[in-house]
Amino acid sequence: MQAVVFMVLAALLFSMMGVAVKLASASYPAAEIVFYRGVVGALTMWAWGRWQGVGMRTRVPMLHVWRSASGVSALMLWFSAIAVLPLATAVTLNYMSSVWMAVFVIAMGLWRRSARLDAHLVLAVAAGFIGVVLILQPTVQGYPLWGGLAGLASGMLSATAYLQVSALGKAGEPEARVVFYFSLCGAAAGAVLTTLGAGWHGHTPRGLALLLAAGVLATAAQLLMTRAYAIGRQLTNATLQYLGIVFSFGWGVLLFDDPVHVSALAGMLMIVGAGIAAARLRGRRPS
Repeated sequence: MQAVVFMVLAALLFSMMGVAVKLASASYPAAEIVFYRGVVGALTMWAWGRWQGVGMRTRVPMLHVWRSASGVSALMLWFSAIAVLPLATAVTLNYMSSVWMAVFVIAMGLWRRSARLDAHLVLAVAAGFIGVVLILQPTVQGYPLWGGLAGLASGMLSATAYLQVSALGKAGEPEARVVFYFSLCGAAAGAVLTTLGAGWHGHTPRGLALLLAAGVLATAAQLLMTRAYAIGRQLTNATLQYLGIVFSFGWGVLLFDDPVHVSALAGMLMIVGAGIAAARLRGRRPS
């Protein structure tokens, strides 16, 4: 029961981070928001590691580089999508990561010429992409198409990042160290892109509060989710994380007057169902 509470709270905090990012996007570009989120996350995880007795020296630096490259790229694209799309749409497209992971499994099976291709997994992937079409068809009208593509790409890159996190776990890297290097690389990438791009923006008390909130909410949610996966059932946690879409939909309608389309709601339900089914089917596959 404790794991369920942690996972629900994590989904709520991630949705609140999305609200903070969307509000901050009115004053800051995605790269600059990623920089401040990374700074807050790196400092928090360094302090958390010290408290837990976890050092930040690593024996597998290149694994962290590859994980951070895909994770930070996904974060940049996701924040860009949040800035220009309805909040629930951007969040749902990012949550396509489970479906993308199923795509990778299918592609690997075809490449290896496996004798048996799971038809149920193929159907889950198909349902996920039908859900994307249902969401984007009414939603993108009045919104830039690149925002939808950015959200979709963020989900794909998130899937590759999760695979690399799994590799880091098998290498014995603790979660605090993984999140620390991810946050550190995010801060570095955000600083470079901001300096080379639009440049640094001045701050207002409201702007600083939103940037701080985005970093604190994301880090707290990450810790709660990590704890939930440590003590709870993986499939239950994977299912509960989709509450983030529900919370984001509520925030979007309440705070941003986001439009409500029946086809978009149907698409969200299809993506949630496809993601849960893909997670269940992948969990049954022999490792």
